[in-house]
Amino acid sequence: MLNLYNVNSLVHWEERDIHLRDHMIRFFSEEVRAFLKSINPAWDFRRIEAPTLMPRTLVSDAYSNGDIWVQEKLSLTDAELVLRPETTPSTYVYMQHLLGNHSRTRLPLCVWQAGKSFRREQEQPLKHVRLKEFWQLEFQCAFTADTGNDYHAACLEPVRRMIASLIHLPTRVVPSDRLPAYSQVTMDIEVDNGDKWMEVCSISRRTDFPQRYRSQTRKGSAVEQDILMLEIAIGLDRCIYNWNIAASR
Repeated sequence: MLNLYNVNSLVHWEERDIHLRDHMIRFFSEEVRAFLKSINPAWDFRRIEAPTLMPRTLVSDAYSNGDIWVQEKLSLTDAELVLRPETTPSTYVYMQHLLGNHSRTRLPLCVWQAGKSFRREQEQPLKHVRLKEFWQLEFQCAFTADTGNDYHAACLEPVRRMIASLIHLPTRVVPSDRLPAYSQVTMDIEVDNGDKWMEVCSISRRTDFPQRYRSQTRKGSAVEQDILMLEIAIGLDRCIYNWNIAASR
């Protein structure tokens, strides 16, 4: 992780770290798949890649233009585009596409992607890994609100072990220091790198999926149910940073 531009929180990654990131994406995605299928074999997994540019209208109101990178509009007919501050909205759009009318896609459904997001982070030393351009690995796992499985509680320890198995530093699960408006509960996984406990993963039960799930009973009548979302969001840059600290000891 090299700051060659001398601009705060913009870094170059070298080949070794790129290979490590690719390995983490493969390993974490297979572990999450195996864990969820061990609870319910019906889980359907889909990987996507969405554009890093997205319509401003899809960005949460929690982000002001002072938080994100907004494209200048050159004409009144231009769509207002931004560099995405998170991958979630683009994943939701794809899930709505899959679950639209006349779809054969069924819940539970996990759609995930690994890619870059962008935010106007405050100026901080590089050791805090608050990057303006950063890699996210996010799993959005949709299930009906009336399910008997508490996927959120069940995944906390397996995800902690998953991260600890690659980053050989002490790890812990703690309540998040902030509860987003979209979340019923959010827990963080932190790594002790000798300087501080650093958050590397956030796990939430989200309630903001913008449509209901339509299905049919065996008798053919239509049923609509609320959708809950298990979100597992992993900061790949921070995982690489802490892996390198452990490897140097």
